[in-house]
Amino acid sequence: MSATKQAVAPQTNAQSNKQDRAAYIAALGFPILVIIGGVVGYATPSLVLPLKEWVNLLLGLVMFGMGLTLKPADFALVVKRPLPVLLGVVAQYVVMPFLAVVLVHTLSLSPEVAAGVVLVGCAPGGTSSNVVSYLARGDVALSVTMTSVSTLLAPVLTPLLTLWLAGQYMPVSAPAMALSIVKVVLVPVVGGLILRAFFASAVKQVEPALPWVSVVAISIIASTVVAASAEKIASSAAIVFVAVVLHNCLGYVLGYLAGRVAGVNRAAQRTTAIEVGMQNSGLAATLAMKYMSPTAALPAAVFSVWHNLSGAVVAALCRTLDKRRLTNAR
Repeated sequence: MSATKQAVAPQTNAQSNKQDRAAYIAALGFPILVIIGGVVGYATPSLVLPLKEWVNLLLGLVMFGMGLTLKPADFALVVKRPLPVLLGVVAQYVVMPFLAVVLVHTLSLSPEVAAGVVLVGCAPGGTSSNVVSYLARGDVALSVTMTSVSTLLAPVLTPLLTLWLAGQYMPVSAPAMALSIVKVVLVPVVGGLILRAFFASAVKQVEPALPWVSVVAISIIASTVVAASAEKIASSAAIVFVAVVLHNCLGYVLGYLAGRVAGVNRAAQRTTAIEVGMQNSGLAATLAMKYMSPTAALPAAVFSVWHNLSGAVVAALCRTLDKRRLTNAR
C-alpha cells in the first residue's frame, strides 16, 4: 500500500484518534479487499485471467504511488542515522531469505511452492509497513527510509538472491527478472519522486486516494494469481498458509532481536521487526507469475493478506505493552 506517510504524519492530540482510525482502516481494509479479489479469481477464473496482461502495469502503478509519497528528505536518515537503516536493510535481505530456505526444507514444500516462498523472502520491504510502524508507535521516518532503500536495491539483490536460493527448484533468469524490477519498480518510484518534487501541491491533492488505488491494484494482481492456479489451490492452500504464517511471524521475531542486539531504541526495534516481517508481496507475485508459475505465485498472494492482518495485531500488542508500562510507571 503506498501513500502511507499521509496517514502517519505528525499530528496534534486532537487529531491523533482520527488518524489512528484512518490508519487501522487502511491496514485492515487491505486484506479484506485482497480476499475479495482472491474469491472472485477462484470463482470466475475465465473472467479474471485476461487481466494477467495488466499485472505489470498495475504493479508499476502501485510503485508510482509509493514514489509520489517520497521526497529527498526521506533519504536523509541514511546519512544522519546510518546504523538503524543499515541494520534494517541488511536484516531484510538476510533474515527473510534465510527463513525461506529453512521453511522450504522443514516443510518439504513442492518445487513450485518452494520457489515462491523463497521469492517472497527475497523481495524488498512492503510499503504497508509504514502504516503498521505508525500504529505500533515505531519510528515512522526510519520505516519510510528502510522501505525506500530496500526497494531501490531490489533490482540487484532480489534477482541474485532468487537465482542463488530458488534456482534449484525452478529455472530463474536473473537478468530478465532484474530488468522487470527496473521497469515496474525502479522507474515508477523514481518517476513519482521526481513528479512530487516539481508538482508537490498537485500531488498532495490526490495523496489521500493513493493507498486505495494501490489496494485495488494489488487485489486484482492477487485475483489473477488465484485464477491462474485455481485447480491446484485445494491441494496447496494449507501448506502455503502454514509457510506464509511462519515466514512472516518469525521475520517479526528475528527482526526485533536484530534491533535488540544492535542496541537501537525501542521504536527502532519495533520498526526493524515490522520492516523485516512485511514483504513487497505484490512484486513477488508479479515476478512469480511472469518467470515461474501461477502456483509459485500463491505464497505471495497469501502473504499479501496475512502480513497486513498480522501487522495490525502486532501494532495492537505494542500499544497494549505501552499502556501497561505507563500504568506501572504511575
